[in-house]
Amino acid sequence: MAVTATKATLSGLPRRLVQDGILSEEVAMEAKVAARKSKLSLVNHLVENKIASARDIALAASSEFGVAVLDLAAMHVDMDVVKLVSEKLLNKHRVLPLSLRGKKLFVAVSDPTDLQAVDEIKFATGYSVEAVVVEDDKLMERVTTAIEALDSNSFDTFADDDFDLENLEVSGGDEKVEDGITRDDVDDAPVVRFVNKVLLDAIKKGASDVHFEPYEKLFRIRTRLDGILKEVATPPVGLATKICARIKVMARLDIAERRVPQDGRIKMRLSRNRSIDFRVSTCPTLFGEKIVMRILDPSSAKLGIDALGYEPFQKKIYMDNLSKPYGMILVTGPTGSGKTVSLYTGLNILNTEDRNISTAEDPAEINLPGINQVNVNNKVGLTFSSALKAFLRQDPDVIMVGEIRDLETAEIAIKAAQTGHLVLSTLHTNDAPKTLTRLIDMGVKPYAIATSVSLIIAQRLARRLCNNCRESKEIPREALLKEGFSEAEVDGGMTINSPVGCNQCSEGYKGRVGIYQVMEVSDIMGRIIMEGGNAQQIADQSDEEGIWDLRRAALEKVKAGITSLEEINRVTLEH
Repeated sequence: MAVTATKATLSGLPRRLVQDGILSEEVAMEAKVAARKSKLSLVNHLVENKIASARDIALAASSEFGVAVLDLAAMHVDMDVVKLVSEKLLNKHRVLPLSLRGKKLFVAVSDPTDLQAVDEIKFATGYSVEAVVVEDDKLMERVTTAIEALDSNSFDTFADDDFDLENLEVSGGDEKVEDGITRDDVDDAPVVRFVNKVLLDAIKKGASDVHFEPYEKLFRIRTRLDGILKEVATPPVGLATKICARIKVMARLDIAERRVPQDGRIKMRLSRNRSIDFRVSTCPTLFGEKIVMRILDPSSAKLGIDALGYEPFQKKIYMDNLSKPYGMILVTGPTGSGKTVSLYTGLNILNTEDRNISTAEDPAEINLPGINQVNVNNKVGLTFSSALKAFLRQDPDVIMVGEIRDLETAEIAIKAAQTGHLVLSTLHTNDAPKTLTRLIDMGVKPYAIATSVSLIIAQRLARRLCNNCRESKEIPREALLKEGFSEAEVDGGMTINSPVGCNQCSEGYKGRVGIYQVMEVSDIMGRIIMEGGNAQQIADQSDEEGIWDLRRAALEKVKAGITSLEEINRVTLEH
């Protein structure tokens, strides 16, 4: 009787779910009504509310409608095929194009009864559409990933015509106008278009900074690409003041003030899901204000630790120390060596619901949802040390200090590390062993360092060789030994690659990779510190413990064909 009643009141997938014993008839009826009210498909409703498993539903749908069922987790999604369907349709129907064979487009669906989705995709693409059933939860995850990838990658293919260069969505201001510059000058359409185009070109190339530099008879614009500054434009000197004023208005700076440095920010929205921040710094020079804009792409903080270039054993050491409940992790290196990205990557790993994370930065470069970020402001007394003191009263689990600059900040950070908190920070030193002696030079007690600092990461950024044009190079055996390779490595046969240059790269390089010295502070190192040992003694001990220095790590990148000997000689100090 129960089956007969079911046939009378339910049909299609709900009936199959009841017949297969996955749902009771009552639950199926309630789910059908609830899904209609919430404007979800029945499959979405069942999975989201954990009424039935996505796999059971997929198998039942496959059996009921005679449609193939696939494991989406084991499939490669071709983004060129995904692009055949608009983002709007992907979002609306939550389906995923998988492959194209002739004139037939195969599309992953979790609900094969959604004929509207099939019809709309067929109409929009001109292909016949065949649905295959997949598990709803896996489909939702892959659709979201595909839409994000389309959104981030689409900018690489944009031409200038894809943007309204006069009306890009950027932050603006209504600051008063300086002497000799009118509001028409600031909003002058050619100037607006030119500034926007320079910034868009810098983003497309992957530059990290843009420099606007006025001189007596020259006004040049340079971008820093993969750590190297290159001139990209030389506008007429007469436009320098107008361009400067335009940038200051965008950054909400006082354009009437040209005598003192100013700092500001610009947010440029490129699409619905992607925006880029610029950190703007002005500095008065002899012939006008020099402006440097740091490009802050939030996606760089979400690359994941595997993309940074750590060797597998170095990554394990970093991850092990991140999982500790207390202690101090210090990242060191010169300006522009990637310290911030390393710290943000660690914070992203730690950023879970059960942790309270607070950061003090000068300034906060990238917004990280779920993390309490504080901008240091010395003018009002909000220093690193005062922010740290406040954090310790806010029930923290993890604290990040942008930089340890003075004894007071160092002592509070060390106290926090000793009292059950994980502390992350940076210092400006050349390598890991020198970091420990630098803290002593600042006035920190040796025993405090030995009992609090658990890990030091020294790093550099080297340019990656272009995969399209790099070529192998014959180097004499003696030269390789002099560079630091061992006899076993040289005699074992190595391929050393060199830059060439093509239309897909910059002088044979494209992108950068991190080079790391990852040094855990062992008990023996702690004793050396407490006994007043110097950086060389600590370095000797780290060698005995098998810790790679920066040079050793750099040579490994050359062996792997990732970068060149010329490049590691440029970025590492020890030759």
